[in-house]
Amino acid sequence: MREYSTPALADIPAKASLADVVFRRAEEEPEAVMMRRKVAGDWVDVTCRGFRDEVVPLAKGLIAAGIAPGDRVALMSRTRYEWTLIDYAIWSAGAVTVPIYETSSAEQVEWIIGNSGARAVFAETAGHEATIGSVRAQLPDLETVWRIDALRPLTEGGEAIGDDEAGQRRASVSSGDLATIIYTSGTTGRPKGCRLTHANLLADTRNATEGALTEIFDMGAGSTLLFLPLAHSFARVIQVGCLGSGVVLGHTSIADLVPDLASFQPTFLLAVPRVFEKVYNTAVQQASESPVKSRIFRAATETAVQYSQALDAAARGEGGPGLALGLRHGLFDRLVYGKLRAAVGGQVKFAVSGGAALGERLGHFFRGVGITVLEGYGMTELAAALTVNRPSRNKIGTVGLPIPSASVRIAGDGEVLARGPMVFPGYWLNDAATAEILDGDGWLHTGDIGSLDDEGFLRITGRKKELIVTAGGKNVSPAVLEDRLRAHPLVSQCMVVGDNRPYVAALVTIDEEMLPHWKQQHGKAGDATIASLRDDPDLLAEIQQAVDDANKAVSRAEAIRRFRVLAIDFTEAGGQLTPSLKLRRSVVAKECAADIETLYS
Repeated sequence: MREYSTPALADIPAKASLADVVFRRAEEEPEAVMMRRKVAGDWVDVTCRGFRDEVVPLAKGLIAAGIAPGDRVALMSRTRYEWTLIDYAIWSAGAVTVPIYETSSAEQVEWIIGNSGARAVFAETAGHEATIGSVRAQLPDLETVWRIDALRPLTEGGEAIGDDEAGQRRASVSSGDLATIIYTSGTTGRPKGCRLTHANLLADTRNATEGALTEIFDMGAGSTLLFLPLAHSFARVIQVGCLGSGVVLGHTSIADLVPDLASFQPTFLLAVPRVFEKVYNTAVQQASESPVKSRIFRAATETAVQYSQALDAAARGEGGPGLALGLRHGLFDRLVYGKLRAAVGGQVKFAVSGGAALGERLGHFFRGVGITVLEGYGMTELAAALTVNRPSRNKIGTVGLPIPSASVRIAGDGEVLARGPMVFPGYWLNDAATAEILDGDGWLHTGDIGSLDDEGFLRITGRKKELIVTAGGKNVSPAVLEDRLRAHPLVSQCMVVGDNRPYVAALVTIDEEMLPHWKQQHGKAGDATIASLRDDPDLLAEIQQAVDDANKAVSRAEAIRRFRVLAIDFTEAGGQLTPSLKLRRSVVAKECAADIETLYS
């Protein structure tokens, strides 16, 4: 199949704003819980009326401070309740939110604030203020910096603004107006500012929540706990979807995730594959503390995978799990699966995963455990989501069907093209880059390689610009191999190389959290470092097993022939990963040039 479309379920009127939901829900269901926020260690309900009553004074403060319709206001913070509050206040004032990752460098901050022409910025910490201050001289448009934990002066300044004036400002917004500029992670070159309108985000979220993911967003008592950065479009679209559909939203950080999951007890989660890999690998590590537990967990894993695969077979009319498998599954549910579900709060039924491939085995494992992971696909230029698997139509190994209103086409060279109301109007102040990604017929060229099956499910097989062409002329997609390699508990990151080389090879980094347990198992000194172990025969044999497993997914000509364990890990702080955990290949290739040469010496 070369093209597949799903009819729209929600049309966005010309007069619509992302902020409208705050006021509509405050009128229709004032006492309904919209969010829960952490206060002194306890979760406190925020009602629809309560949230509106916080948004309005902040919006009035922005208006009083001189923020005009269409002005850009930057927001540099981790994911927290105030992020959502400020976002909706900016929209209520008719302005445009420009997110900045909390980990951004001074150079990145200068570029985003300067390029967007932001007149003001909200900063979470004194450190963020200092970063902004260090480049303030190069930002002539920046007038004001507000601290998130000291908003009272801003709201007090807004007391001079009447309700009518604030209401007129909000009512002046049209759905085609700019809502946000989200800067891409910048795997190559400077980040580009993606212009997203109110209509882009509303069309994407409403068609997803009212169609593709109705079972998740229409559960009555549904809730989710956001821990991914709201500066990224993936978490942002979930924020908009939750407030619009009535799912209770909470905010936390990776550091507080485990205890907060236990106390918040969400019904679904949003995560990237690395999170699911960590959950599984931690369970493997804990089980391997004794031979008996290890055997039980291995058997439980195989049973979960087989049970999920049997569910797929039943959906095809080829029989179901059967009595014996069902009994084993019930036994392990009491012994193992229930504990895994309890680790994420005990109430999670579904999870939505994006950003990279999860891997079919992990997908089947989690569904067998009782947590169905729905993989989706999108990009910032698509207001986040283009395709997603449905709870009722989940094809593990694919990224699902187009959400209602979206069309997917596979070009002659295998590139995935997208069209629909979620497609952005273009990059901020960059017509040349816009012309490269948007064609005259409205199709967005994603840069990803994929295929559509006979039911319209999309499968992503690689990145067009990342395709490796070996000296022998073989095209190799590194993502297929890298995704499988990273699934091994001991592997943190990896990068497949081989462009214009005689064969495919890989750089591998070690997961520092898993290394101590591995050292104990294999009789290595407790103080042994990765640098001292990178050529250890036992470690190399362990990684070779991961490589052998990855190679099963490709032909012999595409298989990894050699690998090299690195003494460092790839991290965002080190500059090798973007804030959304994408690999900066050019950075790694430059920093690890000597290691790459060793692979071919």
